[in-house]
Amino acid sequence: MCVCFRIHQPAVVFIDEIDSLLSQRTETEHDSSRRIKTEFLVQLDGAGTGEDDRILVIGATNRPQELDEAARRRLVKRLYIPLPDPPARCQIVRNLMSTERNELTEEQIELIASLTEGYSGADMKNVCQEACLGPIRSISFTEMQRIAPDQVRPVTVEDFKSALSRVRASVSQSDLECYVSWDQTYGSGGAPK
Repeated sequence: MCVCFRIHQPAVVFIDEIDSLLSQRTETEHDSSRRIKTEFLVQLDGAGTGEDDRILVIGATNRPQELDEAARRRLVKRLYIPLPDPPARCQIVRNLMSTERNELTEEQIELIASLTEGYSGADMKNVCQEACLGPIRSISFTEMQRIAPDQVRPVTVEDFKSALSRVRASVSQSDLECYVSWDQTYGSGGAPK
């Protein structure tokens, strides 16, 4: 891994769901899995250790408690990224709806943000996608065959309210408490709580 990135420096290596690669080792684990983890950890040790190395390795996980202890030691900065707050949720809606025909006012975007307390960024994306289906769903089957795209009505706040009845928050309060507890024990304290 790192040999390739040393050639192409500067490099940022982002590993999503890093827990799937570096989960805690167990007695029942297959030998090949154990070898892959060991090699990955060896390469992680070598990343960015040279004086001229400009390699940044970033891992993301929703299951930090499942990371192997050796991996946790090598990932020196451990930051808890909380769920988006109301201004962030407003920005997510603005960004995702910027390419869609809509009639959303700033007050309505703020209302959507207030109705989505506890929603993750992925949840917000799902809500926006579901809301964008509202105008399509409002077209009768007979109209569907002859309507032009510019004749489809814009997305409204009512579409979002309807979408919220279908899309729920995916992170439970107990999950959040687990993350905060892990962060207090192992985190670097870099993100606001």
